[in-house]
Order: sequence, then C-alpha cells, then structure tokens
Amino acid sequence: MNLYTSFCSAILFPLHEALKQHNTVKIRREMEQTQWLSPEQIRQLQLNKLKAFLTDVQGHVPYYRNLFGQNGFDPASVENLEQLSAVPLLSKAEIRAHLEDLKADDAVGLARFNTGGSSGEPLIFYIGRQRVSHDVAAKWRATRWWNVDIGDPEAVIWGSPIELGAQDKIRLLRDKLLRTHLIPAFEMSPEKIDGFIRDIQRIRPKMLFGYPSALAHIASHAEKKGIMLNNLGIKVAFVTSERLYEHQREKIQNVFACPVANGYGGRDAGFIAHQCPQGGMHITAEDIIVEIVDAAGRVLPAGELGEIVVTHLATRDFPFIRYRTGDMGILSGKTCSCGRGLPLLEEIQGRTTDFVVARDGTVLHGLALIYVLRDLEGVDAFKITQHSLDKTVVQVVRAGGYREAEAESRIIGEFKKRLGADVDIQIEYSDVIAKERSGKFRYVISHVHPV
Repeated sequence: MNLYTSFCSAILFPLHEALKQHNTVKIRREMEQTQWLSPEQIRQLQLNKLKAFLTDVQGHVPYYRNLFGQNGFDPASVENLEQLSAVPLLSKAEIRAHLEDLKADDAVGLARFNTGGSSGEPLIFYIGRQRVSHDVAAKWRATRWWNVDIGDPEAVIWGSPIELGAQDKIRLLRDKLLRTHLIPAFEMSPEKIDGFIRDIQRIRPKMLFGYPSALAHIASHAEKKGIMLNNLGIKVAFVTSERLYEHQREKIQNVFACPVANGYGGRDAGFIAHQCPQGGMHITAEDIIVEIVDAAGRVLPAGELGEIVVTHLATRDFPFIRYRTGDMGILSGKTCSCGRGLPLLEEIQGRTTDFVVARDGTVLHGLALIYVLRDLEGVDAFKITQHSLDKTVVQVVRAGGYREAEAESRIIGEFKKRLGADVDIQIEYSDVIAKERSGKFRYVISHVHPV
C-alpha cells in the first residue's frame, strides 16, 4: 500500500464518513474480527442481533407492529434463526402499498432511494444512516480481501442513469481525492469503447468495478483490435448487479490479466455477498440473514435452488425483513478454505425471469438457450425474450462470418428441441441491442412464470 492510499484509507475516508455521521470505520473493523468466528459463533451473533432488531422494529415501525400482532409473533420468544420463517415474506408490492407505515416513528435522516427497474416498475424505498454505514463497511471489508483499499486508483465502468445522474460537485471532488474515476458506459458504441480503453490506460487502475457485461464487452473490443491491457497493473476486477457468466469471467481475466471478484447485492437488499480470493461467495452474515424459499414460500435446505430472501439487520429505520429479491440461488452447507466462518452462497443463478419455461412446463435456466447463440460464428450480440409458451423472439447483432440461413436453422432447431416443436421462434436483426432502463444487460427475459 503506497503512502497516499494509506492516507485515504486511514484519514481522508474516515473523516468523510464522520462528517456524514456514519460509523463505517468502527463497523468495518468489527467485521474484520467477526469474519474469523466459527459458523456456530456467527449464527449465535446473528440470533442475538435478530432478536434485538425484531424487538426494536416491533416498537417503532407501524407496519411490523400490526403484522406481528396479526400473526401472533413475539420477537422476545425467538430462540433460533429458523423461527424467522414465522414472519410473512415482504414483497415489492407490500412495500409499495405500505411505504409510509414501513418507516420507523423515530427515524432520522432517511434518504429516498429507488431501484433501476430492470425487472419492471422501479421500487421506491428509504435508507437510514445506520444501513448506509453497514453496507459501505461490508463492501470496504470485501475490497481489502483482494489487497486493494480505498485510495487505490479505481475505474468504475457504470451504466446506471441513477448513479450517473447523481454526480454533483461534492461527489466529484470526493472521487477525485479518493482516486475513483467514473466512466459512464451507458452507451457502448465502438467509438465510445475506444474512449473507455484510453481512459483505463491513462488511469492505470489497481481495481476495476462494473457490470460484467460492460467489462467483458470492453475486453472483447480491445482483444479484437489487438490492444494490450494486461500491462496496467490491475489487481482485481469487481463485478456486480448482473449474473456473471463463465465466458465473461474468462474474457475479463485474460484481457486485463487480473482475477474477477463477483459481488451480489442491490440498492434494495443491500450488500449481500462477495467472493474472496479462494472462491467462496461469503454472505455478509453480521448484517444479513439469507433464506432460500420455493414458489410457495417454504424455506429450502442448503443445496436446493429457490428464491433468495433477505433479512437486513441494519435496516431498523425502514426494515427489510424476509424480503423477496426475485433472484434465484443455492445456499452452501460448506465452509471456505480461506478460514472465514461466514456462510456461503453456492450459486447465484440470476433473476426469476432469467429462467424459461418449455411448452410442457419444464423450467430451464436461460443458459440452455444462451450457449446456442454463444457457439455461433458471427454473432456479435444477442437477446432472447420469451413472450409466451408459444412465442420466443431472438434479437441478433451480426458480425463478420455470420451465415444467415445456417445460423437461423441452428437457432430455430436447437430452441425447438428445448422449448417444444410447436413453439414459434422468431429471429430479428438489429445494429444494437438496448440495455434495460437500469443500465444493465440481460441475455434472457421470460414473461412466462413457472406453475
């Protein structure tokens, strides 16, 4: 760590957080101790925090005061984490319907936030200072796992209009002092990507941060043009907000000559999990309890695929308790070789809408269709939209070497094998495929819900 990075990490950023009345530094230091507790000790820590949190929420949040009363739920009687399942699940629809009643009656400094709306209507919610402190501390801890720190040069390749529209003079000054360089990657034309590459070469960052699709696209562009980016001294590429596909990981690693660290979380659910150098996807268990549930809301054991449900223990001002993320994943029953006792996510398989449903009702992950397109020569970009059980549209951006008749025969034939012989497979060609309103890119979107 060089002198300026040490100054930023030990003095400048802590001062910044203190001025904002955040206790981020204290929380991060505590997290760097508790991560080494045994799994049993971490579960006990979660239980203690959960009881205090639920009791506090019962006393100050009208929505939960009423909900607990209606369901005969007494936080004081909670003796194990499994009893959390007695609390009804919290959906986006419930938040929209009870926005004001979800605020604590003594909340101070609540800030209004919203999601990007990548899966439909944006969600409006509120965040208090306590949660901000905990989320920043969790991200900071995970950053340090990779031997980089606040103050090391960072290139943030981001495409969300929410962040890009929030850059005021104070934030720009902060980013400059902390050596964080925001590269607005909402538009990904070849000319724009050339500029992104020049920016990265100029910055010579120690870490990259961005959507996996954006980083992989920049890497592919550089590779095609013979531009070397493996000599910049980049230590790690942090990716988040989208499913990370293996071909994206390989492309980023090969072109930038650095490991890829996957992160999982969101504006609504918080900083849920981050990958360590040994490969474990560690849940931020000091703050977050993760459950996996089936379509009926029943809790599933480790090793089974279901929807990821999150309880964020630092959200007492606007509680997220058993919040349905809409993401699919699998909990692991194992521990990581790094020695941390934090529980692990075995897999994160994307949004529930990243799964497609065959004509006979079989549920398939979008990868079953994605790799049909990935294996075709001359396909520069693509997007698959399942409109109904009877109709799926494939958008394709063509490149050199694309043989239309052969490619269409292959796509239609392979899709029908998976979705059903009677399904109408339509192929459309365009020069560019638009991202979601959030700035994210999704290979597969299904409007069909599994029965």
